[in-house]
Amino acid sequence: MVISINQSRTAVRNTAIEYTSQLIEMMNESIDSYITNMESIARVVAENSDVRSYLFSETENEGTREEHGRRAAELFQTLSDTGNDICNIGIISDSGRYLINDTSTLLNPYAGYEETEWYTRALLGEEVITSSHVQNIVNNEFPWVVTLSREIPGGGADVEAVLFVDLNFGSISRLCEKTNLGTKGYVFIMDEEGNLIYHPRQRLIYSGLWEEEFTADKENGGVVFSEDGQKLYTVSRSEVTGWTMVGVTYLDEMMSRTDRLRNLFYLMAIVLVGVALTLSIFLTDMITMPLRRLRGTMKVVENGNFDVEVEEPDTGDEISDLFRSFRNMILKIRELVEQNTAEQREKRKSELNALQAQINPHFLYNTLDSIIWMAEAGDRKNVVLMTSALAKLLRKSISNRNEMVTLEEEIEYTRSYLIIQKMRYVDKLEYEMDVESAILQMEVVKLIVQPLVENAIYHGIKYKEGKGLVRIEGGFWEDQVVLRIIDNGVGMTKTQLAHVFDERETDTRRNGVGVLNVHRRIRLHYGGEYGLSFESAEGEGTTVSIHLPLPDPYRERRSAEADAEGGFR
Repeated sequence: MVISINQSRTAVRNTAIEYTSQLIEMMNESIDSYITNMESIARVVAENSDVRSYLFSETENEGTREEHGRRAAELFQTLSDTGNDICNIGIISDSGRYLINDTSTLLNPYAGYEETEWYTRALLGEEVITSSHVQNIVNNEFPWVVTLSREIPGGGADVEAVLFVDLNFGSISRLCEKTNLGTKGYVFIMDEEGNLIYHPRQRLIYSGLWEEEFTADKENGGVVFSEDGQKLYTVSRSEVTGWTMVGVTYLDEMMSRTDRLRNLFYLMAIVLVGVALTLSIFLTDMITMPLRRLRGTMKVVENGNFDVEVEEPDTGDEISDLFRSFRNMILKIRELVEQNTAEQREKRKSELNALQAQINPHFLYNTLDSIIWMAEAGDRKNVVLMTSALAKLLRKSISNRNEMVTLEEEIEYTRSYLIIQKMRYVDKLEYEMDVESAILQMEVVKLIVQPLVENAIYHGIKYKEGKGLVRIEGGFWEDQVVLRIIDNGVGMTKTQLAHVFDERETDTRRNGVGVLNVHRRIRLHYGGEYGLSFESAEGEGTTVSIHLPLPDPYRERRSAEADAEGGFR
């Protein structure tokens, strides 16, 4: 069986390498076809008489030249309509005449195309294929493209002109993204100098968060293994563009089929053993009934009921020993479950204590700098106010280690934070608080308001022009207590709102307590029907609602006072 598995692994690996090589070659051919199509378009445009007359004729009147330009624009449109991949077709001369796409498209006066590689090299007589870049030659348009450019002959010594064709880079990126190299595999492209043209993790690479082991000078073709032996690089270099196409395949995925085969063999062995054991049980009448009873008890335990009582048969044989062992196992599991529950409870407390202690150094340093600045300015009153607010924040962070606090304490903690932020952003921030006094003494999970206020300041108010407002409201809503943090900041787009609970990296310049953290703690403590909800409109602001259950004493009081309409009261 081991020999069979090893042979299967070798066969699967060779097949995967061959498949990946063919796939990369096909992708390279597809990209070459894009470039070849661009070259054909460029050749047709460069040899067109209307194009040359529009650029170089000095003897024709303005009406005739405009007619040449109109026919050239029609040619551009016809060539663009042959596919959705062409972004721009344009001609431009050093005399100032140009035509891009159609007669109405305007040249960006700040484009600076005279300094670009595709323009300068084309004037030297080269046919240029650039790597991916942002094309800004059209006014108010900035597409991500690959540009093919060449000189247009026929202008004589005095006038020079360049033709350029922009390929929408989205066509290449979509082709790479659709290539299936497993769940973890991917494709990337480099130019002749080893610079990245496309990579699915391009932003991470440029930010230094990801490093690709493969470099352009490793191999001109074939396959290369990574240094750790976990990845296979399949390389194909284009003779048309000079680009290198690299497919990255993870060996663990390539070997997954053999792993399934191995598991199937193991499963078959287990099944055969199980059949043999079952036959033995049926052949032994003396042990059938006790084992069935034991199996029934095991079913109960399997469903999570560890309080079942196991009655040991009075046989004095191996079956009796089995019952005794099973009973001891249940007792041990019950003990471990209780121990794990207690440990999880303590862990949650520890996490909350750590969370409470997170007064970020950036926030502390900035606050102390503000105090020093006001002290030097002789603003004694505000020095005392900010120092007092900071002292309250620090006192709360090192004193009360309880998981629950009164809502009044939570609001006061948030007020101290807002006092500091308002004094730091004196021309940027205002705040209001309107929380019903009837709910101030109810206990809530600690640190659920301040993180959301901080989120409103840093993601809403900070980027708003003019002064922003953060308002905190609280009161009864039907059978819940609802707290609302309302800001008139920049708001969120529908896409941002849809992903507001997605996990993301913690911002080290803030206290590290995110929206998802608050939402999870509320749901963990109160249940899945409670937590956070968001309402936002881009450019208008955001409202975050904290939904909490109504405690029993408040519920009885509300039942006596309830009216038919509900709402904040």
